[in-house]
This record gives sequence, C-alpha cells and structure tokens, in this order.
Amino acid sequence: MSSEKTEECGAIELKGVGKTFRDFWMRPTVKAVDGLDLAVARGDVFGLLGPNGSGKSTTIKMILGLLKPDCGDVRLFGLRPQSVAARRQLGYLPELSYLHPFLTARETMMYYAGLCGLDRRTAKERTGQLLEMTGLSDVAGRAVGSFSKGMARRVALASALVGRPQLLILDEPTSGLDPISTNEVKTLVKTLAAGGMTILMTSHLLADAQDVCTRVAILDGGRKVAEGGIGEIGQSLETFFLSKVGEGRDFKVAEFLK
Repeated sequence: MSSEKTEECGAIELKGVGKTFRDFWMRPTVKAVDGLDLAVARGDVFGLLGPNGSGKSTTIKMILGLLKPDCGDVRLFGLRPQSVAARRQLGYLPELSYLHPFLTARETMMYYAGLCGLDRRTAKERTGQLLEMTGLSDVAGRAVGSFSKGMARRVALASALVGRPQLLILDEPTSGLDPISTNEVKTLVKTLAAGGMTILMTSHLLADAQDVCTRVAILDGGRKVAEGGIGEIGQSLETFFLSKVGEGRDFKVAEFLK
C-alpha cells in the first residue's frame, strides 16, 4: 500500500471482527468478541468501555496483532496489525506493567529505546524529554522496584512513548492506582491528546472516559451496544454502568443473609 493511501486511512478499522476461545478439544468455551465494527479516526481519544469480561482486552490484543480474529478484518492506518510498518506506529501500555525492578527509570527508558532501534544519542535525548514530561526526572536514577504504583505506571507510559508512536493504546491505564496517581495519568493522557496523538483507551470506569475521551464505544458480551461522542451518549453511559451495579446479586445476598 502506498504512503499516500495510508495517509487517507483512519487510525483503526475493525469490520465484522469475531473471536471465540476454545478448549483443548477445540470446543467453543467463550465468544469474547462477536461481529464488532469499530472506527477510530486520527487524532481521536477513543474510549472502549464495558464491564470486566465484555471483550475489551481481547479486542485490544487483536488490534495489536497478538491474537488473530476468527472472522472479520482489522487494520491500523490501512495496514495489517502484524506488519512491521503498522507496529512502528504503535505504542502500548498493558493493564499490568512488567518492569525490571533492578533497572533505574533512566535505564528502563534506554532499554525500550534500544528495542525501538534508536541510536544512543537519540535515545538519551528522548529519554530525558520523557522523564521530564512524566515528572520523573528527579528520580531517574532510582530502581523502579522502589517506586509506587503511580510512579511505575508513569515509567511504563513513558516507555510506550519512546518510539514517538502515532497511535497509543492504553489498556486500563488507571487500574489499581490511587486518586492522585489516577489524576496524574489522566492529565498526561490529555496532554498527549492535545498534541494530536491518537489514543485508544479501555476502561471499566465511567469517570476515566468522561475525563479524557472525545468518543466512546460500549461493549457488553463481546458486542458493541452504543457508540458516539462523549457528550452525545453521556446519559447512556451512566444508565448502562448503573444497570450493571449489583446485577443479579440481590437475591443471592438475601439468601445468604437468611
């Protein structure tokens, strides 16, 4: 595909995507994603929302090329996600950040810069920029194993940015963080978005979407049940999430308390 054609494509396109997990005998066990259509335009901050088990993480893994869909088509900038050209435009923050505890924040950044193929001079320059941007310059020489969850999350986010991706994918970026650390991560995401970066963020927390996203889609049972601008479907978001609180549990609690 020509670069001109790639420039015309959106950041992410999913058409009729489905994924079913199977057991050892190839019997279907869970239909994680079912006929999903999704489009994320360049420059969007797009929220993929839904309760745990709704298919968010499976969708992310197919977008990243880590899982192959059973049906449908996935494209990043018009390219297949497994292609080297697509991967070069990606930054990814997984739900659980695996950082080497004995490396310092600076060493961690330099390590990921090397994986991105940056020369040492560029790697040092970009590492300094990102450590400053994430507020970690003063602790750059400390081992990340001594960091709080919020600080470690910022190191992981900075590592995802070292290759200057056009598309940043964040899987539950505030998972397990206290309110102060959550606010720090969301502020950083909004700063990146203001700079024109395309961001896809999964979350089961309504407040995360309302604070940073411009558009959202709600998944439930592997299907898209709503999509639109955050202002357009704000009430739908609240209704959906409130309907899931304690769903199906009242009777069980009453029985337990007898």
